Amino acid sequence: MNIQIPAFEKAKALIVGDVMLDRYWTGDTSRISPEAPIPVVHVREKEQRPGGSGNVALNVAALSAHATLMGMVGNDNFGDILEKMLIEANVNCLLQRTKIAPTVRKLLILSSNQQLIRIDFEEEPVTF
Repeated sequence: MNIQIPAFEKAKALIVGDVMLDRYWTGDTSRISPEAPIPVVHVREKEQRPGGSGNVALNVAALSAHATLMGMVGNDNFGDILEKMLIEANVNCLLQRTKIAPTVRKLLILSSNQQLIRIDFEEEPVTF
């Protein structure tokens, strides 16, 4: 079977949506907390990457297409981190900075390839 993959270099994509910063903390669990029946995670690795529509834009750019991302982020350090990561991946960023709400973040804590909990840091949706 011969699969023809199209040349994406000439393609242009506009991605519009919720932009967020996904953070992953990974570590070992070897005991249960004495305060509650939950595992105690000893964090060994931390990673962060664009999530939501930012992840879609990264995937489009990885195909060598021209990706432009429109979305809203907070006027904060997390918005700076997101924009820097996207620009480094050749994504054209048209991000609206707002003081109304901080950049949306998701923190996922993992151990033994298992997601233990996801913590969301976000305000009520901004409406116009």
